[in-house]
Amino acid sequence: MKRGRRIAFDYGDARIGVAASDSDSILVSPVTTLSTTSKYLLKEITLIFQEVDPIEIFVGKPTNLSGVDSVATSKAVNFVEELKGITQVPITMIDERMSTVSASKSLRQAGIDSKDSKSIIDMAAAVAILEFAISIEKGKMQ
Repeated sequence: MKRGRRIAFDYGDARIGVAASDSDSILVSPVTTLSTTSKYLLKEITLIFQEVDPIEIFVGKPTNLSGVDSVATSKAVNFVEELKGITQVPITMIDERMSTVSASKSLRQAGIDSKDSKSIIDMAAAVAILEFAISIEKGKMQ
């Protein structure tokens, strides 16, 4: 597996959760939650890219549980197109069907009320997306 930091985005209608890995892709940590309505969104993402300096970018691909694309899928695809306008780093969409569900469950187990912490859930979902992407990448290496 190529050494370098990776970053993931959990794109939603209101918020975008962001997570990043360390250079060895051992530890994945939440970075921030961005507002999709911010007029400075791409500038904020550019600053994150400058700080993280990712070698790969992953964006959650929301689909129905059956695997069929949804309205949210096209919004995430449009977000990927916007990202391509500000970076040359390879971008891969990752199945995120269970990321928010697993993030909510993990936070509940940690005693955090999901209703009061939507931005935390978005970051946790981005962590889940990135961990899944890294596990896929490591699986290809074996």
